[in-house]
Amino acid sequence: MILRANCKINLGLDVLRRRDDGYHELETVMVPVRGLADEVEVTRREASGVGFRAEGLAVDCDPEDNLCIKAFRLMRERYGVDGVEIRLDKRVPFGAGLGGGSSDATAVVLALDELFGLRLPEEERIACAAALGSDTAFFVRNVPQLCTGRGEIMSPVALDLQGLWLAIVKPSEGVSTREAYAGVTPRVPAVPLSERLRRPVSEWQGLVTNDFEPTVFAAHPSVRAAKEELLAAGALYASMSGSGSAVFGLFDDPQKAAALRTPYIYPME
Repeated sequence: MILRANCKINLGLDVLRRRDDGYHELETVMVPVRGLADEVEVTRREASGVGFRAEGLAVDCDPEDNLCIKAFRLMRERYGVDGVEIRLDKRVPFGAGLGGGSSDATAVVLALDELFGLRLPEEERIACAAALGSDTAFFVRNVPQLCTGRGEIMSPVALDLQGLWLAIVKPSEGVSTREAYAGVTPRVPAVPLSERLRRPVSEWQGLVTNDFEPTVFAAHPSVRAAKEELLAAGALYASMSGSGSAVFGLFDDPQKAAALRTPYIYPME
């Protein structure tokens, strides 16, 4: 079974407060980027355990720490599934704030549900994905969602981005989630994100913000420069995605987006 594990971008990201469990309370809107995806293949085998093979972009973690393996272990513990081979063709840049690893993990959860005939209800698939990370649950629904809590509480959000083009720029350096959170100052904005996003896209800049940007930009000037490049190229709106280091711009003219030095350009749905 082969699944396309697409990535996402964040339209705004407010870090509201630190929770007693060590996580942070967030408010963000996640939007799928279907044009940029890893390929996850999961097949059954007679031997117990899991075999794992990675292709494409090299990932800087031990295979045993890959979220695909963690997803298998979770599903084996909860539902007794066993004996699979996982092949990951990595195409989404990692350390980018695009949720590529989270999407891969959710793809494994969905594949195992299908391969072993578990027929889990959506709320249970979401619970499994949420146990693996803060943005994994989003990929179960994989449509624009307002995400709160630590990212796992979702509600539908209406967005009209048709006719716009998305350009993603990934600087060579990555940013760890730990680093991004270490420097953030939680705050509750006067106007909720969901209300700010109701304004035209052309009015979002400076209004729809990512609270990780000040710290990341100070430590990684190349990330700031990438955002400035997008705005200089004519983006209606540009922002860092998640905890970075990828930044993206929304354009009303594909020719402006095409002038950028990036292979990651896609029409918005």
